[in-house]
Amino acid sequence: MGGSSIGYLLREGARNIYANKQMSVAAIGVLVACMLLIGASIVFSFNANSFVGYVEAQNEVVVFLKDNLSDDRISEVEQQLKNTENVSAVRFISKEEGLDSWVQSMSGVAENSEELFAPLYEDNIMPDSFSVTIRDLSQLDATVQVLSDYDDVDYVRAPEQVAQTITIIKHAVNLGGAAIVLLLIGVASMIIANTIKITVFNRRKEISIMKYVGATDMFIRLPFIVEGLLLGLLSASVAFLLIWGLYSLLVHWLAGEGVGWLTFLTENLVPFGSMALPLMGCFLFVGVAIGTLGSIIFVRKYLKV
Repeated sequence: MGGSSIGYLLREGARNIYANKQMSVAAIGVLVACMLLIGASIVFSFNANSFVGYVEAQNEVVVFLKDNLSDDRISEVEQQLKNTENVSAVRFISKEEGLDSWVQSMSGVAENSEELFAPLYEDNIMPDSFSVTIRDLSQLDATVQVLSDYDDVDYVRAPEQVAQTITIIKHAVNLGGAAIVLLLIGVASMIIANTIKITVFNRRKEISIMKYVGATDMFIRLPFIVEGLLLGLLSASVAFLLIWGLYSLLVHWLAGEGVGWLTFLTENLVPFGSMALPLMGCFLFVGVAIGTLGSIIFVRKYLKV
């Protein structure tokens, strides 16, 4: 296909849109609204996974060691823990540090906690331990079992209930987000398909005349395909720019509030650049692919004259 043919198709597609301005604007408006909902679902899913991942990283398993281990043996156990599958970080906690942390945690429960618990420092019964960060909490039970089997490990304390809750939330976010996106894609597909159907129906006489004078099916069909493609492309572009602008405004507003939990929220928001490609890909699929397929399907009916 030469440049002149492509130019003709683009002109005809644009002419179809211009000739049905009200219908085209309405179609673009509804499609943009649907794509914004799809985009919001994708953005929410990305950020929900980011927040869950952050919380997941804060949950640590504590590996308590047996008493009277040498420094060399403690180093060997540390290396063994670091080499364990599904372990992302390991930090040694001496018995002195462990006791200090426990006393500080009791400061809100008992007055003068340092004086009250001073005798514990004379005969520190706290064991040395390691704080172990788990990479995937869904594999927590298996990882805890591996850690418990190591020599010189006394016992392992793990937040199993928290891990189960986080895993359930993570799966629910992924499945729920995917279901919402698929549902909205279906709605958007019906909208753009019906728009093309109405356009083709309004021009059915013109199509019949072109058919009678010898125009090929492909010659008649291509301008409508280009029309659907252009409608989808325009809708995808507008929706992408709107979601980009709205997300940037949201991030700017959250950052300007300076409230503690909002600051935490802002720090863990996914940068728009990390979501831009999936968003544009989804918008282009919904707009361009469905618009093109809708044109092909509905114009075929009026070619049989």
